[in-house]
Amino acid sequence: MKIFLVALVFSSLIKYKYDHEKTKAKKTVNEVVESEHGVVAADDARCSEIGAAMLREGGHAVDAAVATCLCLGVVYPMSSGIGGGAFMVVLNASTSTAQAFNSRETAPLAASQNMYAKNIQNKSMGALSVGVPGEILGLYEAWFQYGKLPWAKLFQPAITLAQEGFVVSPYLAMGINKTADGIRNDKIGLGPIFAPNGNLLKAGDICYNLNLARTLKKIAKKGPKAFYDGNLGKKFVKDVKMAGGIITMEDLRNYKVNITNAVVVNVMGFDILGMPPPSSGLLGMSLVLNILNSYGSMDFLKGPLGLHRLIEAMKHMFAIRMNLGDPKFVDTAQVEANMVSPSFAAKLRQKILDNTTFPSEYYMPKWRQLDDHGTSHFCVVDSERNVVSMTSTINGYFGAKLLSPSTGIVMNNEMDDFSAPTEKDDEKLPPTSANFIKPNKRPLSSMNPIIVLKENQLVGVLGASGGLSIIPAVIQVFLNHYIKGMTPLSAVEEARVYHRLVPNKVRYENWTIVTGEHIELSDTNKNSLTVRNHVLQPQDTGAICQLVLQNIEKPIKKKRGEFGHGYNGSVFHGLLTAVSDPRKGGRPAGV
Repeated sequence: MKIFLVALVFSSLIKYKYDHEKTKAKKTVNEVVESEHGVVAADDARCSEIGAAMLREGGHAVDAAVATCLCLGVVYPMSSGIGGGAFMVVLNASTSTAQAFNSRETAPLAASQNMYAKNIQNKSMGALSVGVPGEILGLYEAWFQYGKLPWAKLFQPAITLAQEGFVVSPYLAMGINKTADGIRNDKIGLGPIFAPNGNLLKAGDICYNLNLARTLKKIAKKGPKAFYDGNLGKKFVKDVKMAGGIITMEDLRNYKVNITNAVVVNVMGFDILGMPPPSSGLLGMSLVLNILNSYGSMDFLKGPLGLHRLIEAMKHMFAIRMNLGDPKFVDTAQVEANMVSPSFAAKLRQKILDNTTFPSEYYMPKWRQLDDHGTSHFCVVDSERNVVSMTSTINGYFGAKLLSPSTGIVMNNEMDDFSAPTEKDDEKLPPTSANFIKPNKRPLSSMNPIIVLKENQLVGVLGASGGLSIIPAVIQVFLNHYIKGMTPLSAVEEARVYHRLVPNKVRYENWTIVTGEHIELSDTNKNSLTVRNHVLQPQDTGAICQLVLQNIEKPIKKKRGEFGHGYNGSVFHGLLTAVSDPRKGGRPAGV
């Protein structure tokens, strides 16, 4: 089959046009794509299409992931970029094995537990909040194992976007507005790019980051050493130090990606693959699903009672997950075992009453809740059914509110995801020592990139961006489709609820998203929760989910004229459906 791909650059926006019939990618609605051969679901149409273009050229899912991730770092610099870190789960179809690539930022060597004792604000903003970036090395390590296309080729689309300019999306414009003071205050970094001449960029404006384009060119040519042990790194370190930070070249040279087997949990008849700690995402999801599963029949999830039980289960989970931390520094084995244990979950279920909720202290929280922030997530499945589920972050909007002027890299504020001894929450809970700062340590995270298998066959890829809202969002999308039987798009679009235990309020979606669609929890559900004594709070924001499904009921014919049957031997091939969350205006792309 001949596939024609034309890359056009006009109005400073990369657009790819291709023949949907020839590629067998059928677009049903803006946020849904079906394909027999491969899909990418990101929260920006440009980045989804760039990833899909790499698949069309014979690339592995990891090749598409590298190109997609780099694109997102350019067009959504408020949430991700090479100045941050990431969690990536990769499923190798031919061996049925899955790896977890932990490229989360680390605390600098000069960091200490009490470094924010005099000014806690330095933990969330400014150069002292910057952790050692890991994203580029994480992408490289995954590419080195799995990549088929040249490393430099994967960078070219992102370089073009940064150099030729890209159209500011409505969601990015919203982030720029919300960070207006921080952008304008960084007069030699963020300001000239996102508020040229003092005027904030608006949706539809063209944004350029020429220094970032030069940086990407150097990394494309010389590999990650250009940053971790080269002139780029020296420039970045110099900019951080000039702003008052403590990162050194020794920190960059010492940075290592933690590569392990993916964690596998079995619940509700599915094997779910994800990240080990310091991610609390999969473990938290496992605990909630096991609590709900302990009721027996899942029919209750289709009514208001199911929402109440879900919220109660999440409250118990949030209390327990704060005992987690970086396992290289704290012993989390027992906590991890409890969070995947059906019997432990069943005991917690006995504390849930169907007619009421309880004050926060009922759930026995010991520690102040960690509130991590902005991220970007995408899913990739290729023609061989290799899979990537990846979540990238620089933490808060525009990270530390600083941009390295010599490299164009937005600095993360990932140190804010550590706990500090002087912090307390609204109910005066102490911070958890398991997440205190130590040199080279990685902070606790809510990120939850997952891959879903049923009877050893791929059935889904899922994840979300949105800080503490990630775990509730991924759980609800999973339940919506796999348990409640909702269509892929409906499962993602459905209005969600969120909880963080303290304060003891159910936050529910009530907002008009960038597409103009209004998303709001139903009156039936709101009334049902109120009757059960929940305190409700509307919010005009929410997590952003990406979802890919494979239909295992109807195998598709492969190129050599055979049908796939399972992972041992020939790999199963079913129709792929990709969904991008309309809340951010993203669109998927197919091959």
